[in-house]
Amino acid sequence: MAGTQRAAGKPVFLYTEEQRARRDNSIWTTIQGVLAPLQFLAFLISLGLVVRYLLTGAGYDAATLSILIKTVFLLTIMVTGAIWEKVVFGQYLFAPAFFWEDVFSFLVIALHLAYVWALWTAALSPTEEMLLALAAYAAYVVNAGQFLWKLRVARLQASETHITDEATA
Repeated sequence: MAGTQRAAGKPVFLYTEEQRARRDNSIWTTIQGVLAPLQFLAFLISLGLVVRYLLTGAGYDAATLSILIKTVFLLTIMVTGAIWEKVVFGQYLFAPAFFWEDVFSFLVIALHLAYVWALWTAALSPTEEMLLALAAYAAYVVNAGQFLWKLRVARLQASETHITDEATA
């Protein structure tokens, strides 16, 4: 069963019917759906450039620019995601359905901003900067996995609800 079980034996769903309707009718859902794959593309390109730099020592400027672009995508998707949560759940962040995803998102943001700080202050060597970027990217992959898992759960629950609705009709 896609819903998790409570003590009373009732499944707990990611969205109520009202929340699902708000999600499905919100422009912010579309915006998130566009930004997420663009951010992932920026991540893949940047990851390649960072690894290239670490392996060859070439392309520092390209890798740095790509990390900054990835960071802008991350911050944009976080702000628009907070607005999406407000529309769907009535609060900007830490809605129960996405609490741990939001918590981990802040770690991802902290690591990306630590990179920007290190770049700005020259606190780290170029290699250390790139290693910090890789740490940020590893956290991003975990966080993206959290959101993909929730997307899958939501789809399974929606189909489960649809089957239940058909059975009772």
